[in-house]
Amino acid sequence: MKLTSARLFVFVFALSVVLLFPSPSSESKQATNVEARVNALLAKMTLEEKLGQLQQLDGEGEGNYRPEHVELLKKGVLGSTLNVRGAKKTNELQRVAVEQSRLKIPNLFGYDVIHGYRTIFPIPLAEASSWDPSVAERSASIAASEAYATGLRWTFAPMVDIARDPRWGRITEGAGEDTFLGSAFARARVLGFQGRDYSAPGKILACAKHYVAYGAAEGGRDYNTTDMSEQRLREVYLPPFHAAVDAGVGTLMSAFNDLNGVPASGNPFTLTKILRGEWKFDGFVVSDYNSVLELISHGLAGNNHDAAEAGLNAGVDMEMVSRLYNENGATLLKEGKVSQATIDEAVRRILRIKFRLGLFEHPYVDEAAENSSILTAANRAAAREASGKSMVLLKNDRGTLPLNKTISSLAVIGPLADDPRAPMGFWSADGKDTDTVTALAGIRAKVSPQTKVTYAKGCDITGDSTSGFDEAVNAARQADIALVFAGEAKEMVGEAASRSSLDLPGKQMDLLKAIHATGKPTILVLINGRPPTIGWAVDNVPAILEAWMGGTEAGNAIADVLFGDVNPGGKLPVTFPRTVGQVPLYYNHMNTGRPPVADVRWNSKYIDGPWTPQFPFGFGLSYTQFKISDLQLSAPTIRPDGRLNVSVNVQNTGQRAGDEVVQLYIRDVAASMTRPVKELKGFKRITLKPGETQRVEFTLGPDHLGFYNREMKYVVEPGEFKVFVGSSSEDVIEKSFVVR
Repeated sequence: MKLTSARLFVFVFALSVVLLFPSPSSESKQATNVEARVNALLAKMTLEEKLGQLQQLDGEGEGNYRPEHVELLKKGVLGSTLNVRGAKKTNELQRVAVEQSRLKIPNLFGYDVIHGYRTIFPIPLAEASSWDPSVAERSASIAASEAYATGLRWTFAPMVDIARDPRWGRITEGAGEDTFLGSAFARARVLGFQGRDYSAPGKILACAKHYVAYGAAEGGRDYNTTDMSEQRLREVYLPPFHAAVDAGVGTLMSAFNDLNGVPASGNPFTLTKILRGEWKFDGFVVSDYNSVLELISHGLAGNNHDAAEAGLNAGVDMEMVSRLYNENGATLLKEGKVSQATIDEAVRRILRIKFRLGLFEHPYVDEAAENSSILTAANRAAAREASGKSMVLLKNDRGTLPLNKTISSLAVIGPLADDPRAPMGFWSADGKDTDTVTALAGIRAKVSPQTKVTYAKGCDITGDSTSGFDEAVNAARQADIALVFAGEAKEMVGEAASRSSLDLPGKQMDLLKAIHATGKPTILVLINGRPPTIGWAVDNVPAILEAWMGGTEAGNAIADVLFGDVNPGGKLPVTFPRTVGQVPLYYNHMNTGRPPVADVRWNSKYIDGPWTPQFPFGFGLSYTQFKISDLQLSAPTIRPDGRLNVSVNVQNTGQRAGDEVVQLYIRDVAASMTRPVKELKGFKRITLKPGETQRVEFTLGPDHLGFYNREMKYVVEPGEFKVFVGSSSEDVIEKSFVVR
């Protein structure tokens, strides 16, 4: 048949449609197959077996399982274990589930793999300081591969809580105060742990936690109440969870906190209406440790029976550690307080994830590969690179840093200079202190053989003793440079580690003052898990490096930065206050009718100190200098559904190659509801050689410009918008455009 040009066009177009949109896809076939398998298995299950899938129980110490686990798995009435790990142990227990139970449903092994399994990476707050989500994706991927080798298939990470109160110890586990930055890191960590297919070898199931608003606990006290408007909930605290869901996260964890009078682990509005109804999440929700039982302490439930009813009906599918579903499920069903459909749906969600995870096909792990897969040289190198990228240079007067490797003598001082525990941070999984490279070890390995390095502890992290001050002062006097390492102990951050003071604990600030008084150039290196209040140091010490809790390779990475092999390019993901009395202090606050103005009494400020932060969100210096200029917008006006291109020139005007994080903020000048003074809506970390210029571009659209109005509808309203681009939330250039 002869084809006319018109027929040829139709034929080519049709062929292109087939190639671009094959039907049905292998992915949809796989999904259909999973649902069919779930339904077939569910139809065979007894009520006892169904309730068993809703139960997770804790193991013993050192990764051991309990004898009870064996008996429960034989009966097919245990769905998951917590903290049981090690290839041999998990295989032993899995064989019971798969080979000795009636329905052969595999067990799901979970563990807190937060920022590394055996190779420990920087704490998540530190990795967020890199402003490079690929750093977090890579570290999560390595953590997943190490955990997988030990039989684990599920981690209770990432923590995506927005945290604006540094008194809260768990600020260390997240990405800081900003929703946009937090959402980017939520996506990255989910993809790192799970990849595009979490049934693949070396990938594990992720769990976004703690759902939701746990990071807004009153007074910065862990487990405490949170109370906020629905608008704030939707605009600030929910988006990182939504980003995790969009990235394919398989599970979420319900939080400990009370939210607007309804505890998060018994809250149908967040767990069902938003998560399942609006976001279409089809994975499962696990409670935090005993949080269903704690519905009684909250006062939502009067007894175990009522707590089980509230948790199940709200949408918590799996109960961690407490056993209320198992003990009360049959009675609740008989009384009609929980329906069979509710129980079946919870079981269906859990089975769906187990099938997607490939547990039925591959329930065991290769025991021979376990030891060769963890703490490898490549993994340690990745941890070192991540730690270096995460550090933030807070002050560097007169080019104090970097140091010369051939310097004649150094005094390394402070309780954290040779501490192998603190750099591991909280939730350091199976990381070993003996694997840690301390700062002292990293410095000694970096300097020339002729450099004299003297170490003096000076004082403990906590306590009032100054008995070591004389030794430290003498060491400083005899050296060319004094490096003082100060901060927090490992136990002072993380869960149940809220602090009422943000000052350096113990006598560390007094030690720093004593070293400074020697007249020798003094450098402060912070090893910590939250923003500290260090006003005296900022006013008096010439150089300050925020090294955070940097993980297994922290000491080598610190030395890399101090001696210039790595040029620090990190930026703060959280505001540093001057005093704890300023807290909560965050950059994207609403304005007031009387914004603070210097030397004017009747406006929103303090009478006993500045209202401004010590260091603003997004701040960080470099060993080189950058200039951001020529801000251009692609149009002066756009429609509410339109898009706007924003571009700037970024030039390295210094003498070293370095990284700059270009940050884009907006402000909706006037709207039907008050809007923040600035909102981060874009960022890019770029590397420039000396003298090099790069044009950096961003695109703004409805997702960036809209907000939830008084009717809780997401809208982009007409009006003027300001665009700010710069190197921090305060150091910016600006232009305006109009939405018509």
